[in-house]
This record gives sequence, C-alpha cells and structure tokens, in this order.
Amino acid sequence: MEIFQFALPNGIRCVHRRVKSAVAYCGLMVNAGSRDEKPEEYGLAHFIEHALFKGTQKRKAYHINNRLENLGGELNAYTTKEETVVHATTLKGDFSKAAELISDLVFHSTFPPKEIEREKEIIYDEINSYKDSPSERIFDDYEDLLFRGSELGHNILGNKKAIKRYAAPEIRAFLDRTYNTDQMVFSAVGNFSERRFREVCERYLAPVQENRRRFTRCPALSAQAFHSVQHKNTHQAHCLLGTRAYDHRNPKRIALSLLVNMLGGPSANSILNVAIREKNGLSYNIEAGYVPFGDTGIATVYFGTERENVDKCMELIRTELKKIVSGGITPRQLSVARKQFLGQLYISGENNEGNMLSMAKSSLVYGRAETTERIVPKIETLTVADLTEVAAEIFGGELSVLVYQ
Repeated sequence: MEIFQFALPNGIRCVHRRVKSAVAYCGLMVNAGSRDEKPEEYGLAHFIEHALFKGTQKRKAYHINNRLENLGGELNAYTTKEETVVHATTLKGDFSKAAELISDLVFHSTFPPKEIEREKEIIYDEINSYKDSPSERIFDDYEDLLFRGSELGHNILGNKKAIKRYAAPEIRAFLDRTYNTDQMVFSAVGNFSERRFREVCERYLAPVQENRRRFTRCPALSAQAFHSVQHKNTHQAHCLLGTRAYDHRNPKRIALSLLVNMLGGPSANSILNVAIREKNGLSYNIEAGYVPFGDTGIATVYFGTERENVDKCMELIRTELKKIVSGGITPRQLSVARKQFLGQLYISGENNEGNMLSMAKSSLVYGRAETTERIVPKIETLTVADLTEVAAEIFGGELSVLVYQ
C-alpha cells in the first residue's frame, strides 16, 4: 500500500497508509525523551507522559479514560530515550475522535495539582516494579555505564526524590523547550482516504502554534570499556555484554541488524541459542539486541544463568563472536539468515500498530516513512564480507560487561 505524507504549516509532519481493516491506529510521536532532560529534570519526560492523561482544558481524567474505551478502543503512551508517543486504537469510524483526543492531551493538558500528586504514587509503584525485575533493570544500569557522562546515561523513570518535586511549572518548561512542532509526526494506518486523513490533521493539528526547535542534542561522550559485577538478591545471575554501535543514519546499521538477528534473534536456531541453550543447557534465555540512537547505538548480548555457569557462558559467547569476526560466516549461513530475517520483516509488517509507529519513527529520523519495499533490496545485497566487516568493528574489540549475581 502506498504511503501518503505531507507537512502542516506549523511543521508537524503527517503520514498515512491505507489498509483494508475495520481497525484504525494513530499516534503522535514527539522527538523528545529522557536524553533531553537536564540533570535537575531526570525522569521528567516519562512523568509528563503520565501527566498528559490527568486533565485538559475541556476534559477531566475520567473523561479522558472513557473517551475511546467506551467505544471499544484503546489509548496509551510510552517514553524512550529519544521519543514520547501518545497513540490510540479505534474502529475506523472513530479515527477522528482518536486524533482529536491525542491533540487535546498533547497540546491542551492543564496538569491539575491533585491529579498530578496522585499520579506520582503510580510512578513510584512503577519504579518499585522495575527494581524487582533484574532482567529489565540490568539494561538501564548497563546504559548508565556505557554512556556515563552523557545525556543518554540515566534511567528513563528517574527516582522518587526527583519525581516528588515536579509540578506544573517544571512540566510546562520542559514542554515549551522540547515539544517542538517541527519534531513531531502524526501517523495513522487505517481504511480511510487521503482526503479524510488530511481533513482530520488540518482540523486538529494545524491550529497548534508553531514552535520550532532551538537546541541540538549533545553527542554521546566516549568512554572506556568496563567490567562490573554487582551483587543482587536474585535467584540467578543476569549478564549483559556489548558495546556502542551504529547510529540511525549509518548505512552499516542494516548489516548489523541482520548479524544481531543471526546471533540471538527470536528464532530457536540463532547461533547463541544453539551454543548456550541447545548444546550445553546453560541458559533458558539468551538474546542479542541492537538499538540505534540519533548519534550512536548499542549492541548487546543478554543471558540469565546459574551463578556457577557465568564464566562458561561468557567463554562460549566470546568463542562464537571470534568465529564470526574471523570470517566464519559461510555463504549458506548468510542465505538462510537473510531469508529468516526477511520472513520476520514481512510477518511484522502484518502488525498495523507496529507499522504506524515505524512510519512515525522513520519520518522523524529520515524525513520520510520507510517501506518494506525499500529495505528488502538493502538486505538482499548484503554479503559475507559486509557482515564480517561489521562484526569486526562492533564485536572485535573489548566488550563492556555487567553482571548481577
């Protein structure tokens, strides 16, 4: 299906893909996240994500919660290092209601003091829940070490002491500085015409006052590799090793994505799953990941195992990485991995909510919505030499390690 894109006079970009479905998905993605916080604002971007739902100029929190839910729809939001997203799922006939509600939340929230204070308790509980999940917490602690001294190097949730002092003035100051109209994309996937999509965007988003970005993000500082062991009260050891990687615009990012998928993607026949779990029975869960940012990235391998098996697992992982770095990938392996990766890509393309979010993200980063048709040729032309070069650059040096045990 073809993608329809345009920009409003205030700078907000709009992107739509028409699909045959009774369900519509839409969302507003803002290029503002935890890396845009000043030291005295840690946790504020995520706090605002919650605060947006607490009341607007014409709705109380109760009315916000029931606006789409009473129609069988859903309203949600999330915050990352670099984005904040408010998104909705509705029947296609209610698309305009969803768009209006999202616009109301992002641009007309009032942040009632009583509601804000009540929501802080919810965030405290979220922080506690996160602390009880070592398999999630280790990733944040790892990034804190890997990007120490940089804006990327702090937890998205913040801490209770910081959250406690935030109120409407702090929220508005952050919004004024970072919620810039030229750094926003409204994305939708649904069975409605380009004309209707444009009409909805012009009605609910075009009146928003223009607010162009006046700052640039500080680049991530360089840092030395580390090996850290932290003693936690956990039933097993949780381990993460990896390094910095390519940013969003690096052409080698696609080769790295394929390589990481070969190493520890979702398939049971991934290299590390076979080596660690299937052949040696040392770990229930082992996975590799790659996350690109605007100016850098992170490539990791995570596993959980019994404490006495940590060194053995590390040795096996390093052995597999050395094989790849030294040119151990065969043409047949690459052929199989490529087909597997493309299959996953096409299957994920059936997820219309994922498509909506992906279009918004690529529009923010590249100025256009990437399509599967554009990405496939780049994957099909990758060679063994390409993957070997990327493996050497990313995994050939000293890796940083964090262990909970």
